[in-house]
Amino acid sequence: MIYLDSASTSLQKPGRVIRAVSGAVTRLASPGRGCHRPAMAAADCILNCRMLLADYFNVPAPENVVFTFNATHGLNIAISSLVLPGDRVVVSGYEHNSVIRPLNAIGAQVIVAGAPLFDRSAAEEAFRQALPGAKCCVCTHVSNAFGFILPILEIAELCHEKRVPLIIDASQSAGILPLDFKRLGAAFVAMPGHKSLLGPQGTGVLLCGGVSRPLMSGGTGSDSTEGLMPDFLPDRLESGTHNAAGIAGLTRGLSYIMSKPAGAIFRHEKNLCFALAERLGKLPGLTVFQDGSRSAQTCILSVCCEQMTNDALAEKLDAADICVRAGLHCSPAAHRSAGTLERGTVRFSFSPFNTPKEAAVTAEAVKRILSDA
Repeated sequence: MIYLDSASTSLQKPGRVIRAVSGAVTRLASPGRGCHRPAMAAADCILNCRMLLADYFNVPAPENVVFTFNATHGLNIAISSLVLPGDRVVVSGYEHNSVIRPLNAIGAQVIVAGAPLFDRSAAEEAFRQALPGAKCCVCTHVSNAFGFILPILEIAELCHEKRVPLIIDASQSAGILPLDFKRLGAAFVAMPGHKSLLGPQGTGVLLCGGVSRPLMSGGTGSDSTEGLMPDFLPDRLESGTHNAAGIAGLTRGLSYIMSKPAGAIFRHEKNLCFALAERLGKLPGLTVFQDGSRSAQTCILSVCCEQMTNDALAEKLDAADICVRAGLHCSPAAHRSAGTLERGTVRFSFSPFNTPKEAAVTAEAVKRILSDA
């Protein structure tokens, strides 16, 4: 099987991640819920992961690293902490529904800083024009549908100038692109553990730099006599039992990434992505969405098929043991910006474990499917 859907979930994991999860299931209890060895071992495991994440993302203190169930959970915490009904909130034209739906549910006034696909200068200018008067800004670092790398540093600087708190969705960048929390000065950065951080599903991380409001209330193992959630991080945002086994796996996923030279994983995945793009670009009846300069795109490649529906192409690839994703990818805003809202696309996304041979086999499979159509 060739797995090219890592933008959804990194199915292929380092062996150390699998071993860590397996061992944690029978070794770790609930942190903060006892002084016995299994509980203390869980507390040590979670603190170790928190410290590792703080170091990797340059977060001022480990307590500013909050564990969530996924990026959606973290984004909901961040948005509910900063946005009130009627607030003017600026977003990019490439946001996931995990941003748009919470904003709509609150009743925010959503302003889209739209820009053409892969045009970073236009995106920066759009934010410059839209930010005055905004109460909050939410921006994805990388489009999950097209791999468009938005100019997040420049957008962060604009937010700082206008004193607009910034929430960053790092779902498709955390683990492959540089992400310096202190330099960005964001109020929040949300990310999943199960994508490029190579951890298990059911794990997520929220980096906190501003005032936060609990999304849920419950037990924390601290200040148990108080009737409200603690006023300190991370306890304030971490009610209920932690996913200790998942966090153990996330620790090992992050350690795998940190064992590689800086940028090595990104270069490997990007080379595979553009090798596939070059091959697919030669096929008639296929529109390939790629950045000609290669500077504004990660390892996510979307295509649109003229000869059959995109769903049909994905199904035929699945029959050839090649896993991809077709549709709108929970990001209608991105497809509206790219002009693909009506049909969606077929998306190929890579991991550290894909190979040049797999990219070549995939290109040949698409060629064969189209020639048979």
